[in-house]
Amino acid sequence: MAIHPRSFLYAHDPATGVATITLNRPDRLNALTFEVYAELRDTFERLDTEEGVRAVVLTGSGRAFCSGGDVEDIIGPLLSYDPERLLEFTRMTCNLIRNIRRCRRPVIAGLNGTVAGAGAVIATACDFRIASETAKIAFLFVRVGLSGADMGASWLLPRIVGLGRATELLMTGDFIDAKRAHEIGLYHKVVPAERTLEEARTFAERLAKGPTAALAVTKHALDLEETMDLDHALRYEAEAQAALMEHPNFREAYEAFVAKREPRFQ
Repeated sequence: MAIHPRSFLYAHDPATGVATITLNRPDRLNALTFEVYAELRDTFERLDTEEGVRAVVLTGSGRAFCSGGDVEDIIGPLLSYDPERLLEFTRMTCNLIRNIRRCRRPVIAGLNGTVAGAGAVIATACDFRIASETAKIAFLFVRVGLSGADMGASWLLPRIVGLGRATELLMTGDFIDAKRAHEIGLYHKVVPAERTLEEARTFAERLAKGPTAALAVTKHALDLEETMDLDHALRYEAEAQAALMEHPNFREAYEAFVAKREPRFQ
């Protein structure tokens, strides 16, 4: 069954293998609703195995990538929730992040503008962040009386920018501009606003031409080995790489090298 979300845009280019998700509430700076959260969670679960998809771009329409949870549609209703419903909600948001990380396809965030709150964590969960010069970013949870322990932010962010900078971003909730985000390694690349989506798609197409199974192992290993000591990591990598040496992509790379042509990976 094809992916047909109701709360955001979805497109798949069979020629390149790139799927594009566009958050599409520009009048609300693409603020998240309960429906958007749930559909994103389910869509990333599907994209893990969706036939023909080899890379994913996640972006927003208008002048923001995502401003976080919608004040009227989410934060207001949460005030009336009992503990059980609150936990159900936070588990749903965490499951979205889990599914982005578990999706074996590379996920590239095309940050077209403001990135805030839950939107900042979603961007952080992606494998790559290509940002507009206007893409300021803030982890705003402290500003609404909540902690930086939200949607995995306290696990994800220190691994990218280091503990000290993560502590500062999560405890102050301050915005930093795209230049600073690039300097601390949070953004991989900063480009003029009008080129953001093009740059993200071009990079996604490059990854989509790569060895899908090998990229999936790399993504999994980068998360898995965080909790391993060196001996366990070496044992895991020996087994994983040996298995990939039996994959057709390994032979294809060799034959392409001998023939002096570009490999055509599965």
